Amino acid sequence: MKTLVIVDGQNDFISGSLACHEALEAMKRLVNFIESHPEIQVVYTADWHKPTNQSFQVNGGIWPVHCVEGTEGACLYQRFYDLSREASRPNKANLFKKGKNDDVEEYSGCKGVNELGTTLEESLQGEVYVAGLASEYCVRETLLGLAKKGLDVKLYLPGVGYVNKEDHMKNLEDLKGQGFTLLEE
Repeated sequence: MKTLVIVDGQNDFISGSLACHEALEAMKRLVNFIESHPEIQVVYTADWHKPTNQSFQVNGGIWPVHCVEGTEGACLYQRFYDLSREASRPNKANLFKKGKNDDVEEYSGCKGVNELGTTLEESLQGEVYVAGLASEYCVRETLLGLAKKGLDVKLYLPGVGYVNKEDHMKNLEDLKGQGFTLLEE
């Protein structure tokens, strides 16, 4: 079984307060990838913060306010809801929310929980492709976390956006150095 994990494909990371470079292009490529690979299972992670989250600058953290639960910025990229296969669309079983605890910086999606109470890392098996936003933060930490669980994890580069080009390139070199496969297509 192959699974595609789309990390934080949310409006605030695409065009909002923490918009990433290549984000919209990456989301479009992911939609095309999903549509052309009907055999692949798709799951999503989502930052899901309260307004009081300690990672926000207004609360003493380093990030602008982003992905506040229930806001437009926290919504996933709309075209994911329009995918031809219903099972690939975000739903209560395949959407894993993270960052709910105000006091914990949760870049990795591994401990993200779906509405059924299952964590992402508990729900995966087989070959896993990781993509999404942002390369050098949440994508990286999700990839590393899933690998620690013993999963066969690869980075799907066409579906990745980033905060800073230099840090993104350093991240890719580091991941290659650790033996990760970086898929170009």
